[in-house]
Amino acid sequence: MTLSCRLDLPSDAIARHFGTDAGPDPWGGGAIQPGQFAPVIVRSGATGQKVIRPMHWGYPSPGQSTEAALPGTMRWVSHVRNLESPFWIGNLRHVQLRCLIPLTSFTLVAGRKGRRLTCSIEHSPLFAVAGIWRDLTDMPVFAMLTTAPGHALLPVEGGAAPTAMPAMLDQAGQERWLEADWKEAAALIAPYGRADLLVAEGG
Repeated sequence: MTLSCRLDLPSDAIARHFGTDAGPDPWGGGAIQPGQFAPVIVRSGATGQKVIRPMHWGYPSPGQSTEAALPGTMRWVSHVRNLESPFWIGNLRHVQLRCLIPLTSFTLVAGRKGRRLTCSIEHSPLFAVAGIWRDLTDMPVFAMLTTAPGHALLPVEGGAAPTAMPAMLDQAGQERWLEADWKEAAALIAPYGRADLLVAEGG
């Protein structure tokens, strides 16, 4: 899956939209991508309140350590597709290690001709994607959950469909993702089928 994401609002606007604490490190808005830091929403272990926390997008790939790797050799795993993978299941089952990834839009590229599909939510400046996170020795990291593409992303005739899309959550789903047991939370990871998904081709 070729994916680019944007979060074009600052921390205070994100905090108001999701009813969170803005946290100590301000985000000014812009593109986010694997290998860089971005704001995610977690529940504070001390207070239970939602808070925005900057984290590195990408887990070290299996067998790698951020402490032992030579400069420039780290490989990062940024997306979760197989929910049964032993690499991910420990984080997925622990509710305190789930997070929300706020976005204003994302763009998928499909097919050899590079069909570009930019997605956002109608009448809403922000939406959230399901994520997981963990603390490494030197920094917190997160990964984004993905699922099969929704109907709105499939070509009407010809063209190519994306291989996957971010696991978008509606408002009720966002709260359940941060609170529910794994059986209920896993059911949220499904193609986004609501009519408010806007898809612009060629964005």
